[in-house]
Amino acid sequence: MTAAIEHVSDTARWVALYRAMESERPDALFRDPYARKLAGERGERILASMRKGRAWAWPMVVRTAVMDELILRAIARDGVGTVLNLAAGLDTRPYRLPLSPALRWVEVDFPDVIAYKQAQLAGERPACALEQVGMDLTDVANRRALFDRIGAAARQVLIVSEGLLVYLTPEAVASLATDLAVPASFRGWLIDLASPRLLKMMEKSWGQAVAAGNAPFLFAPPRGTRFFEPHGWREAEFRSMWEESLRLKRTMPLAWLWNLVGKLYPKSKRDEFRRMSGIVLLERT
Repeated sequence: MTAAIEHVSDTARWVALYRAMESERPDALFRDPYARKLAGERGERILASMRKGRAWAWPMVVRTAVMDELILRAIARDGVGTVLNLAAGLDTRPYRLPLSPALRWVEVDFPDVIAYKQAQLAGERPACALEQVGMDLTDVANRRALFDRIGAAARQVLIVSEGLLVYLTPEAVASLATDLAVPASFRGWLIDLASPRLLKMMEKSWGQAVAAGNAPFLFAPPRGTRFFEPHGWREAEFRSMWEESLRLKRTMPLAWLWNLVGKLYPKSKRDEFRRMSGIVLLERT
């Protein structure tokens, strides 16, 4: 039987279905009216192939909601005029967020992902100026040329890479980070980050499905955000996935019990647990 996930780009359909599920709740944290169409029947099949797939929607939903908040804050507070979304997948923020027409948004993903999204969203109008680039981000020469072009035309750029780094080797992440630190206008980089301990837990829920589709989880640096410091970036803000899930009321099953038990642990263990997974804003060193 063919794996539901056949390529890393297929994970975009799975994540889009989680966004659709959230959007259809009466108390939705965000509304993505395009998510279910983009996920399609293939997204349903991928989710069905995952052990407890629906029960584990919460971290994807929390990640999306928190990144929405941080992107809008960077534009309003910090004067970001360009957003560079790497491995954009089936994200529809340029269509669904309240963005200015003056904002420039650049999406980069595999050519077939870009083509699929363009076909599905034909006739829809983004709120901002949208450029879509079909590119394999492991093509170092092409990505450097793209970064140079985007950087030269902008005053302040926020890079977003949601759900990307976990699928890359540490060497590939280091290379990407180094390249992103070159353009002077690239000031902030919004990522999600897992710890080695969480990676082992993820392998029990989603891991088999993604590995069978040649998209194994690879990146969870033991040094956390310090991994990025030799490559031009440092932590500016860390949002704990656990704390944000409690704030947004999108928690794992029995979260209240884990929260209670966690209070019995020493502070060092509580801090370790808090940083098992997070949404991180990096800034240039």
